[in-house]
Amino acid sequence: MNQAYVYDAVRTPFGKFGSGLAAVRPDDLAAHVVREAVRRAPALDVERIDEVVFGNANGAGEENRNIARMATLLAGLPVSIPGTTVNRLCGSSLDAAIIASRQINAGDADLVLVGGAESMSRAPWVLPKTSKPYPAGDMTLASTTLGWRLVNPAMNKDWTISLGEATERLREKHGITRERQDQFAADSHNLAAAAWDEGFYDSLVSPVPGTELVRDEGIRAGSTAEKLAGLKTVFRPESAGIEGGTVTAGNASPLSDGASAAWVGSEAAAGLLGLEPLARIAGRGAHGNDPQFFGFAPVAAANKALAKAGIGWEQVGAVELNEAFAAQSLACIDGWGIDPSIVNRHGGAIAMGHPLGASGTRILGTLARSLQASGERWGVAAICIGVGQGLAVVLENVSAAPSAQAVKG
Repeated sequence: MNQAYVYDAVRTPFGKFGSGLAAVRPDDLAAHVVREAVRRAPALDVERIDEVVFGNANGAGEENRNIARMATLLAGLPVSIPGTTVNRLCGSSLDAAIIASRQINAGDADLVLVGGAESMSRAPWVLPKTSKPYPAGDMTLASTTLGWRLVNPAMNKDWTISLGEATERLREKHGITRERQDQFAADSHNLAAAAWDEGFYDSLVSPVPGTELVRDEGIRAGSTAEKLAGLKTVFRPESAGIEGGTVTAGNASPLSDGASAAWVGSEAAAGLLGLEPLARIAGRGAHGNDPQFFGFAPVAAANKALAKAGIGWEQVGAVELNEAFAAQSLACIDGWGIDPSIVNRHGGAIAMGHPLGASGTRILGTLARSLQASGERWGVAAICIGVGQGLAVVLENVSAAPSAQAVKG
């Protein structure tokens, strides 16, 4: 079986809802990271790209005609390069990388460009079609920005609650306090700000032409748990007991816009790209659970991925966990029983944003670069997904693998 490697990753800065990237179409965001990925590969003959696989969670607006194909064409790549779009909601672009890695393993491809894009600002309102023409009553527009819409009445009511209410139920189940959530959120902002100041993201982020955004727009340096404690809860009324609300705008990821991309290839892709591999995709895992507890699904997904890689949590040096909500992230960290200090050392989605289709390759690329910077051998990228799913990928730092050490010796 051929081994699959991550060779490079690039993304846009992530913009706040209605702000820095709101004027940019999602297919243009995707085309930008496609161009950048190609530009950063010095030996690449673009005709050698086997496929483009992109993730997108909405699919109801300007990205509706297969955003992978649209981005490839808009970026000026040959029309002979095929493209496919994946929708696993928040996990879409991580799923794109998983799909590409399987193509590499099977020998069906040597070089695949993966990624994802989302403009939550530009997600349209939709009007359902009626069974009969010209209904007499009023019709209601549904926003496609986030969450359930046009719900099948046969669906279990517990499964279709809001993501915020689902998170409240999860933190009740696992005893996650408001204080821990606010501290986690403050840490996300401060770690992200420090990482930007130290230059960690300089090689990972490419500003979108025609915009002024050069850094992730949502980061609030100097955040403290005490400041965040003053925010009102969103999904439940204030209450002194644990049954009251704890989820706020400050300890949840914001609505965002952005795109990300990564090269996934075989060993032969090094010559095709003119790049050395960063990390080997050593294990993959997917898991489903009750939709109202979607935030906990990464626990089993990551455990499955580690088992496939043949290692345990004691060997993992870095974790990139997409922070949909602080409570959800803390439940996963507790579920794994790991040291919180290895999780999201460079900040997370609470600070940087969570443009749904782009977040999976963001955490994958960040993990690969984090392992490269630290020299640690093993890392895990994991993400929760609405409607009760989780995905995870285990990466092995190529430069820290025993074969690499033997060569150095």
